[in-house]
Amino acid sequence: MPSDTHRADERRFLDERGSSASLAPNGLNPATIMEKAVRERIIDSYFWKEQCFGVNEADIVDRVVDHVSFVGGTSGVTQKPTPFLCLAFKLLQLAPGDAVLREYLSFGGDRFKYLRALACFYVRLTRRAENVYKVLEPFLEDKRKLRRKGRAGTSLTYVDQFVDDLLTKDRVCATSLWQMPKREILEDLELLEARISPLGDIEDLLEDDDVEMNGENEDAGSDSDEGLIKEEQSDSGRRRSSSGSSGRRDSRSRDRSRSRDDMDVDRSNRSSGDER
Repeated sequence: MPSDTHRADERRFLDERGSSASLAPNGLNPATIMEKAVRERIIDSYFWKEQCFGVNEADIVDRVVDHVSFVGGTSGVTQKPTPFLCLAFKLLQLAPGDAVLREYLSFGGDRFKYLRALACFYVRLTRRAENVYKVLEPFLEDKRKLRRKGRAGTSLTYVDQFVDDLLTKDRVCATSLWQMPKREILEDLELLEARISPLGDIEDLLEDDDVEMNGENEDAGSDSDEGLIKEEQSDSGRRRSSSGSSGRRDSRSRDRSRSRDDMDVDRSNRSSGDER
């Protein structure tokens, strides 16, 4: 049967195990990239049967705009596959070329953020490691918000965070990602150039932070020393004032005692004169 004919039962794509279809650029079979349990839930879902039949690469854009409002794999207690995951599985069946993916990522992705997220997810599943890094890393600067829905509920994420999960995690959207080599290994093999972060050199930033922290510690130490000196000076001043006040009190008490003695002497002299 011609390849442009759509079958009512999409299980044929799964039963053939990719024997008649070409492999993905990374050498994997597109029919078995997703787990068997996930594939069976997808082809049994209502969205797959209604919205993914007879769909081509151009229709994917319409389906994303009309039906995709969050990213995720399966949701709810029954682990129902999301429209995002169903369309990703449809892309595995359609196997769009690099030119179509560039349109998904650039022009379409600037207008529809979920189309960009879907294309990034498909690139991570099917492309070689060096191409994955080259294609996905520019979108680490995309700060637009995304809704993520899973078994635990709905949460807020961002496009750059979603792309970072695709590059660093082993499982995203209920799909086990094939293990890519580290970026440092690809750089050593001269397959990739060293990436320059928009924030600058990380080592220089860490050194600047250390210098600032040391400067703050020194300032805090000098402030504490000045505080101790001021406290010592104030204590010494208090001691001097207390000693001066005590000396004045002693002199006053002595003067009072002397005046009392003089008065007693005068009284005694007077009494002796009267007797005479």
